[in-house]
Amino acid sequence: MSIKHLLTVVCSMLVIISTIAQKRNPSPFTYKDKPLVSHIYTADPSAHLFNGKIYIYPSHDTATGTKEDDDGGHFNMMDYHILSMDQIGGKVTDHGVSLDIKNIPWAGRQLWAPDAAYANGTYYLYFPVKNKQDVFQIGVATSKKPEGPFKAEPEAIKGSYSIDPCVFKDDDGTYYMYFGGIWGGQLQRWNNNQYDAKAALRKPNEQAILPRIAKLTKDMKQFDEGVKEIQLVDKNGKTFLEGNNDKRFFEAAWMHKYNGKYYFSYSTGDSHNLCYAIGDSPYGPFVYQGIILKPVEGWTNHHSIVQIKDKWYLFYHDVELSGQTHLRNVKVTELKYNADGSIQEIAAQERK
Repeated sequence: MSIKHLLTVVCSMLVIISTIAQKRNPSPFTYKDKPLVSHIYTADPSAHLFNGKIYIYPSHDTATGTKEDDDGGHFNMMDYHILSMDQIGGKVTDHGVSLDIKNIPWAGRQLWAPDAAYANGTYYLYFPVKNKQDVFQIGVATSKKPEGPFKAEPEAIKGSYSIDPCVFKDDDGTYYMYFGGIWGGQLQRWNNNQYDAKAALRKPNEQAILPRIAKLTKDMKQFDEGVKEIQLVDKNGKTFLEGNNDKRFFEAAWMHKYNGKYYFSYSTGDSHNLCYAIGDSPYGPFVYQGIILKPVEGWTNHHSIVQIKDKWYLFYHDVELSGQTHLRNVKVTELKYNADGSIQEIAAQERK
């Protein structure tokens, strides 16, 4: 390591330590749930049950001093820490750095929200990162242990783009990846799977940009088909306009199955809701149902939903620890269904 590089690393660490050490001003909110960890900042928690143990694959927020902008430049993450616990409410273990951006051959910057899956006797970590041309793609890394360390494939998944991969295993053993995110996630630049750096966001009276899906190959490392749009519709079967920003898709796709139905959930981004829609196929269409989690403190939200024994849980994040939108903390709360399969709306905080 060169002296220059060493100084850069030391300075970055000092900034991070200083930020964590600072106590935020008293929050104007009371919170339903406590942060799972407080020694580092974490966000975008993808939770899974592997070998009877709960593993959480979050983003690792860091205070790098990068200027804040609408494209999320201040979310300048550089590695992943995997968390685990034996049970909800139990001790949380931080397994340390499982994958560092410097060990991803094709990566440029911004290691955003990951997900994980298990197949073929192997654990797969899926991650979005900007390539050396500053375009987001999705990569995959492998390990024989759920906590890693993970080794990245030398190239991004062919045909992948944008952010927020969610990998879902259906009952027949088929794996699908759901992904996409507008604004900083660059989904607006992709039409018919072709990249246009000059493509603009949709106007309020135009159809909202749709999330994406692709089936994975048996080896879990490539797409087994062309990327498809997912139809997210209202009760009348109509897709949302961009102006319907309290319901339309922004980012943070997640898929789970309940009583034979497919539940597609997501964030509305600039209106800060976590919403869900239900369909009869992994490809949709998905009919909008309502809000899962009302807005929490901080600009973003990103979640996962998992069954643990006979209960369901929502993993999410807010900014209770820092009060800063790019320094978040992951939490978990119980998720409940009504008799008709609808999800009970959750309010995770209240103003004092």
